[in-house]
Amino acid sequence: MCDVDGEICCESVTQQAVQTSPVTAKVASAEAQTEVPFNELKYLNKSLQIKSLADWKVEQVQQWSCLEQFSQEMRLCLRSEEFDGQVLLALTEEDVRDLRYKLAYKLTFGEMKRFWQTVFHLQYQWQQQQDQQLLHEQQLKLQSNGALSTTTLPLMLGISSHLAQSSRGNVFITAPVVAPPPESCPCPSVRDRGSSFSMSDTLQGKSKRCVSPEYFKTAISLGYSFVVTWITSFVMVIVHERVPDMKRYPPLPDIFLDNVPHIPWAFNMCEITGTLLFTIWLFVLIFHKYRMVLLRRFFALAGTVFLLRCVTMLITSLSVPGTHLQCNQKDFAIDDPNVDVFGALVIRMTRAYRIWSGLGMSIQGVRTCGDYMFSGHTVALTLLNFFITEYTPRNLYFLHTLTWLLNMFGIFFILAAHEHYSIDVFVAFYITSRLFLYYHTLSNNRALMQSDSTRTRIWFPMFSYFENSVDGIIPNEFDTTSSLIESLVQQVIRVKDQIALIANRIWLARTFSTSSINMFGNSEHDTRNHFPPKPTSNLQLRISSTPIMGSASTQQKKPSTADASVSPFASAANDLRNHLSEKKVL
Repeated sequence: MCDVDGEICCESVTQQAVQTSPVTAKVASAEAQTEVPFNELKYLNKSLQIKSLADWKVEQVQQWSCLEQFSQEMRLCLRSEEFDGQVLLALTEEDVRDLRYKLAYKLTFGEMKRFWQTVFHLQYQWQQQQDQQLLHEQQLKLQSNGALSTTTLPLMLGISSHLAQSSRGNVFITAPVVAPPPESCPCPSVRDRGSSFSMSDTLQGKSKRCVSPEYFKTAISLGYSFVVTWITSFVMVIVHERVPDMKRYPPLPDIFLDNVPHIPWAFNMCEITGTLLFTIWLFVLIFHKYRMVLLRRFFALAGTVFLLRCVTMLITSLSVPGTHLQCNQKDFAIDDPNVDVFGALVIRMTRAYRIWSGLGMSIQGVRTCGDYMFSGHTVALTLLNFFITEYTPRNLYFLHTLTWLLNMFGIFFILAAHEHYSIDVFVAFYITSRLFLYYHTLSNNRALMQSDSTRTRIWFPMFSYFENSVDGIIPNEFDTTSSLIESLVQQVIRVKDQIALIANRIWLARTFSTSSINMFGNSEHDTRNHFPPKPTSNLQLRISSTPIMGSASTQQKKPSTADASVSPFASAANDLRNHLSEKKVL
């Protein structure tokens, strides 16, 4: 065996292992004579080494990697990252994936998969030997009634995180579960704690993908946002009436506004930037699998931030930030003394509707003054940016960089247009970003929600209601165009079936109610008095004119209430009435 630049020559190691291994011939003969898969036989020549797997050093791991004929890049990775026996035992599939995607080793997918399968077999065989040793110690304890010698386990096995997947196939766990030793203390062992935690994490990860859309909660959040936007529009009308006079109250000193010249077209560019961000967010909503959860959170956060904005801009009225703005109280003032309170309210609601229908955007012809603390445009830009970056994959660096640039440029355009003070923009960005992070921190960590659930319900009642069924982080999974169209068609078919079922139930209820009244009436005379006569069809006339066999006198039957050609139950009802009439005659 040689060492050249820190690399082990695998040819000499393989030859030495073949020459010195006492069971090489047994393995070869067993492969030729038996039908046992090679995956189980390939570890016979290393069975003696697996017992001491926890004590392997970095050099022994290098020898093992040469015996497994891993690539040079994989061997270099094992040496550089100092893989020893305990690291191999604690290795998980996510750790193997991180070798390529986080540590940037040039490993192929097949190499990583083969390496993980080999490590998986090693962990499984080592665990089997430990279980057998534990079972043997239990038997000795039961026979001698003595104290059980404790053995120290090196680390939690990485294989334990895959125990929950054994029912889905492609997992090589077939050995029976060894019964645990009699508990001498209430605390579980190290292995039990590691296995239980890993299995719960795995099951929790599986349950994350089973998130109910909860359309009713989404509708409530939409209604909440709708009401808040109406309140915001009405408050904007009120604050415009209270805007300070520009002659008496000039613009306040501002570091940014005093040093940046006014750009007339900048505010329109800000709104165009927001429109582009909204278009990207709309595409994310359309193709995201959990679009209802995203909509619910967006409406809840947007409504809360804008409701807080209503309070701040109503409490204190700031002076106009730029002299180019033509703001006057008389624009929205109601000076007519003949207008009563109700008439003034109607006028204000009409103005609020214009602001609401135009989404408060200047490109829609909306011009308001006094709504400065804090900036609603900055709130919209920041919310859209944070939602896009949160609910798109992390490797879309170009998209995330684009959204952040649009957010920052939009804020710059607001200030360059001198439509808001710098403090308005700063406070808007801070409040929106903090509220977004607080909301998602609580929703992504169930333990934080349950640690003080009473106070959470008091201070955040809407959050507690919306997120009570969401457990963990919402995965960023997207639908393809075909699956989206298929699900849309299924929803349409489901709605059509529900409507048809309801209509059928109503029709059947009316038909049977009318038939039961006619069938179980007291007499023919009472029936005629309570219900007006209906026109009889040709089929009913033929049935009523047919004489009854065995009767002394022929009686005419009552007309049917439902035509047989219309309802399939009409003929059965007619037969039953005919039978009752025959009994009366007889």
